[in-house]
Amino acid sequence: MDVSGGSGQPRSDNAEPTQRTPDEQPVAQESPEPQEPSETPERPEASESPEQPETPQPAPAPRTDATPGPPEAEPPATAPGAPVEGDGRDHVPGPAQSTGIAKGQPPQQRPKEPGGGLLMGRPFGVPVYVAPSWFVVAALITWVFGGQLDRVLPELGAARYLVSLFFAIAFYASVLVHELAHTVAAIRFKLPVRRIQLQFFGGVSEIEKEAETPGREFVLAFVGPLLSLVLSGLFYLAMLPVEPGTVAGVLLAGLMVSNLIVAAFNLLPGLPLDGGRMLRAVVWKITGRPMSGTVAAAWVGRALAVSVLIGLPLLNHWGAFGGGAEDSNGMDAVTDALLAAILAAIIWTGAGNSLRMARLREHLPELRARTLTRRAVPVETDTPLSEALRRANAAGARALVVVDADGNPLSLVREAAIVGVPEHRRPWVAVSGLAQDLTDGMRVSAELAGEDLLDVLRATPATEYLVVEETGEIYGVLSAADVERAFVRAMARPS
Repeated sequence: MDVSGGSGQPRSDNAEPTQRTPDEQPVAQESPEPQEPSETPERPEASESPEQPETPQPAPAPRTDATPGPPEAEPPATAPGAPVEGDGRDHVPGPAQSTGIAKGQPPQQRPKEPGGGLLMGRPFGVPVYVAPSWFVVAALITWVFGGQLDRVLPELGAARYLVSLFFAIAFYASVLVHELAHTVAAIRFKLPVRRIQLQFFGGVSEIEKEAETPGREFVLAFVGPLLSLVLSGLFYLAMLPVEPGTVAGVLLAGLMVSNLIVAAFNLLPGLPLDGGRMLRAVVWKITGRPMSGTVAAAWVGRALAVSVLIGLPLLNHWGAFGGGAEDSNGMDAVTDALLAAILAAIIWTGAGNSLRMARLREHLPELRARTLTRRAVPVETDTPLSEALRRANAAGARALVVVDADGNPLSLVREAAIVGVPEHRRPWVAVSGLAQDLTDGMRVSAELAGEDLLDVLRATPATEYLVVEETGEIYGVLSAADVERAFVRAMARPS
């Protein structure tokens, strides 16, 4: 629920305490033991343990792939007694500042660019990485294709492995063209592309947002197999004037067949394959619900994984790929079964990740900065901690903002640091010694919600953020721990 901020000032020192609900606990008055961290999906870092009060450790930026999976990060310990959601009903008026953040505006600081292997270039501004697993598959292709060349062109001798290595590189260059087709379409639809990664079984274009319409989703998925079909046709045309049985002829034929296989495999109607995304777009168009399309395509993908696990070894045993039962041996059967198991595992896992990400995106709009924000009271830098806590408790607030003499916010008093100060020392500790200086990225618009909110928090990992109105007025303080808990609660609810 979107709870708007009020216009009342915090109560003065001699004001009577306001009535609070059970969730509106006062700022820490005691020094309780921090609760145990729990494993959760993607979220910004929460409060730290009392033993480390100085600088919060940045949480790794979660990733969102073309077939995204749940990001991973270690949750920190937080002070017990904090509610799942903050009140956010009273804001502290402050001076209108030029640093006021407009709705959806990201902070200036950007997260570190993702890695993923050896950086090969930046076509269209998108980094292309070669994962270490690619070198394994390149060696495997070189060995397998070299054995085939020994039967077709025995006169090559050991040079056949150089030809095979060239084939492996050319094949993955074709895979890169396939992924670049997805990238160009995503850029055309103004969808950010995080990176392209070439890995063991092909490539992945990590598109950070979903297409807005089923038509765009269909086009975005179809352009990859279409480019592979085009490449297969071009290699066929290039093969026509070349004499059969030569190195060039064998290479062109191999590239034609391999691109045809890539196109056909990716057109299979199950997530995470391109054909699964096309099926998702069709179901989305029919039902009007993207989640329905994802569920249908993901379950078809799981059925496809089972079919690959069982059917691929049987088809190869029956000679569907050019051999026969009399030509195969025990090692060939083991190899076929292992390959089928790896392919099936990749498809099954990708389908499950697609379901989880669809569920995440469906619940993201429930995360709203305005409803998660805690009330805050302004205190000057030399205010003793005990006095600041007394003011906060009297006002029914749960956060402290350090301001200068003119009321401009300077820093935020971290909850973990408060818990780490024994109660008998609080009259002698100034709030400025427990505060974290505000950076541009720690000023969050009260209008942010869903994926925009998480993008801003990921860009500047911290434990607390200052929430401001578009005019620059202080609305309150947003705790990363509250966002984490709200995220977990939202994900626990059924779709």
